Amino acid sequence: MKENVLPDRYYTMLQELQAVDFVLVELTLYLDTHPLDGTALQQYNQMAQKRMQLAQQFEMEFGPLMAYGHSFSRHPWQWIETPWPWQV
Repeated sequence: MKENVLPDRYYTMLQELQAVDFVLVELTLYLDTHPLDGTALQQYNQMAQKRMQLAQQFEMEFGPLMAYGHSFSRHPWQWIETPWPWQV
């Protein structure tokens, strides 16, 4: 396995994605018990859109975040390149 040197932007973007994911988990749990809270639902939808944009930007710069059809890959197949997001 070759060692990749990753730019600071990689870590910054990955941390931002993780923060958005955390907010989405918390809003999901809240909405499970408060399904009529329109403000929370609006926040959830805004964060879901932000996550999609961040993930797309991250993947364009650094490769796929997920396998099995959840992310696209450029040629050559990028999923074999390490580190994977959970390894940093």
